[in-house]
Amino acid sequence: MDLNYSARDEAFRAEVRAFLAANLPADLQAKVRKHLRLKREDYVRWHKIVAGQGWAAPAWPTESGGPGWDATQRHIWEEECAIAGTPPILPFGVNMVAPVIMAFGSPEQKAFYLPRILDCTDWWCQGYSEPGAGSDLASLKTTAVRDGDHYVVNGQKTWTTLGQHADMIFCLVRTDQNVRKQEGISFLLIDMKTPGIIVRPIIMLDEDHEVNEVFFDNVRVPVANLVGKENKGWTYAKYLLGHERTGIAAVGRSMRELLFLKKVAKQEQKNGKPLLDDPLFAARVANLEIELMALEVTVLRTIAQEAHGPGPQASVLKVRGSEIQQMLTELMVEALGPQALPFDPDYLDGEREHALAGADDAAPLAAYYFNFRKTSIYGGSNEIQKNIITQMILGL
Repeated sequence: MDLNYSARDEAFRAEVRAFLAANLPADLQAKVRKHLRLKREDYVRWHKIVAGQGWAAPAWPTESGGPGWDATQRHIWEEECAIAGTPPILPFGVNMVAPVIMAFGSPEQKAFYLPRILDCTDWWCQGYSEPGAGSDLASLKTTAVRDGDHYVVNGQKTWTTLGQHADMIFCLVRTDQNVRKQEGISFLLIDMKTPGIIVRPIIMLDEDHEVNEVFFDNVRVPVANLVGKENKGWTYAKYLLGHERTGIAAVGRSMRELLFLKKVAKQEQKNGKPLLDDPLFAARVANLEIELMALEVTVLRTIAQEAHGPGPQASVLKVRGSEIQQMLTELMVEALGPQALPFDPDYLDGEREHALAGADDAAPLAAYYFNFRKTSIYGGSNEIQKNIITQMILGL
């Protein structure tokens, strides 16, 4: 592929930048750039602004309401949004369940759910992991038993990101106990307001309520909410995970965070010299920047080959992208040293204009560091991704 951007690509980049300059609310941009916590209304407000432009689902085809962009345009859009400091368009609806519905859903499911995902009428969450089924996802035990025109669902999901806000959840459930574990799984779309669903918060090390446990107690789900065929859900799950892992690479966000790292590393230390003047630290930052450039090229090459959906190359992006994100947070904390230690949840939640310790850049970094420990685990742990790479790419 040609790794140089064409004149058409650069014109598109200029169009994107003009849109962001005119439409990105300053308060949302400030929250993102300062690493403050976003609320439900922040995500929804930005989604609706972008949806009004017709750009909320960059990878969707035009017949489903997408802009019909090619791989390079999608990459430019995501990169420019991240660098500008937009809230993310949450992936659970647009980038995860929507491609599954497009590929395997019924005409009725496409007609009903896709427009509601596109304009953020429905907030989606993911029901995959369970207490005994994380990296070994096929061991899931949540059951769905057919009862006339409904399935009766019982079980538990965990690590359900932002499930406290969700209107809908897409779930992997076991519909056949008597076959090989991958062959007895189905893919259900479940309304979170259905009686029998309980959402319990999990408070993480950064003291944020980001993830949840979700319990199902005799929850009745219409058979019409089954995606594709019964017991074929493992195929759909793998298809979805390919889309998720490609997105985890988050090159644009890492570019923005690299700029932030350089900014804080240029600040004077107690010895009167910026840490970025230290040759060893500067070399680590430079090496990270090179790794990020290589990741960007790999992302472009991978998405350009995705005519039939993400392949095992998505695992490469997931592994390296998550490692780079973790290295960035480590270097940020190291650059600011003791200033990054104080933990200030009230400032992160926007309840005070400035941090108690007086260092606004530093105040969020301990929480940011802790939060990014998860990136090497979610979407399939990096150890599992390396197994996939070994088997499906290297053929070992």
